[in-house]
Parts: sequence; C-alpha cells; structure tokens
Amino acid sequence: MCGRFSLTKEELEIEKRFNAKFYSNDLVKRYNVAPSQLALVMTNEKPHELQHYKWGLIPSWAKEASIGYKMINAKSETIFEKPSFRNLIKNRRCLVISDGFYEWKPITLKHKQPYRIGLKGDDLFAFAGLWDCWTDKESGELIPSFTIITTNANELVAPIHDRMPVILEPEDEQKWIGHNISHDEIVKMLTSYPKDKMKAYPVSEKVNSPRNDSNELIEEKIIVE
Repeated sequence: MCGRFSLTKEELEIEKRFNAKFYSNDLVKRYNVAPSQLALVMTNEKPHELQHYKWGLIPSWAKEASIGYKMINAKSETIFEKPSFRNLIKNRRCLVISDGFYEWKPITLKHKQPYRIGLKGDDLFAFAGLWDCWTDKESGELIPSFTIITTNANELVAPIHDRMPVILEPEDEQKWIGHNISHDEIVKMLTSYPKDKMKAYPVSEKVNSPRNDSNELIEEKIIVE
C-alpha cells in the first residue's frame, strides 16, 4: 500500500519537470502527506495544470464523503473489475506528484521501523492515480479526490512491505493522462518500478504522526544494531 508520501521540491522545479503550471500561491513543501489531506496532481482533464486534490477517492456516486478514508489505494490487479475503479481507469487517470514515500518494516510484534523510499538522486516522480469529483448535496461543494494505484513490491521494497505504489516511467506520464491509451498499454504500466533506480533508508518514527511535517522526517536515521 501507500499511506504517506512527500513532496519537498520548489514550485519552479516541479513545473519544469512536469511541463505544467500551478495556478496558485499556496504550494508549500510537504514532508508527510497523509490521507484526507490535499496533494498535487495532474489529471487527464487538465494535463498541463498542477492542482490540489484530496487524497482518498470519493466516487461521484458515493452517499458520504467518509468513504474516501477507505479508498486511498487501488490494487492494480483488480482495478478493471471493481465498480469503484473500472470506469475511472478508462476515463479519469491522474499523476500524483512526489519525491518519496514511506513504508513500515516490522521489527518486532509491537514495533515497526519507517523507511523513506524514492529514486536515486532524489528526483521527482509520479504515482499512477485515479481521480473523481463528488458533490456534497447539503452544501453544494465540489470535492475532487484521488487514489494511488499499488502493485507488488520490487526486490528493494519487499523486505519492508509487500506492496508499493505504481511509479510511472517519465516517458509514460503524459501517455497515462492522455486520451489515446489502450487497455494493454495501461496494464503494461501497472508494474513495480525497477529496484536499481530506487533507494530506501530508515527515518525517524516522528513520521508516524501526520501532525509532524518537517525536514527532519526525510533525514536518514542511524540504526544501532
């Protein structure tokens, strides 16, 4: 699964990397993005704009917004079958912008060590995601939201967790949010990212709380055996 991630780059660097514009002045560095919070995405509806969507998919047909807490991730293996995702994978795909994500490795029955996982060189990347918009019937508020697609972990991540988010190759990003993509092309992209392009290292357990959101969280923790 993917339950936390980061985006710590400057706005201009993000815009240049993804050839997109962020039409706001409220982009701040995030070291601990958690479910229900806003995160930066690019959708197939507006493929050259960076927008803030809520993490935790609320389908347009949902009765309550609280369903989003259960839909932060979507399994790639069943994405074409589940009612919540099968139409979105065809029509509402998005890039979720990041530079690292967190997973927790079981150490003992009561203790898990958090790890930060990303690309070598700390480069920006994009998770494969799905999005939708839900209207609050009481207030009329329109809430755009997203989920992150996951797959089996590669050899780097597997000792930490058996699942990982789908990270797209840079050359596939615009195709993912394009309109002329086939079923077979989508399936081909929903694989684990090559382990030799990634790195993982232990970090502070302060990341366990979404209240903590500072540079300290992405610093490597020295573990004493």
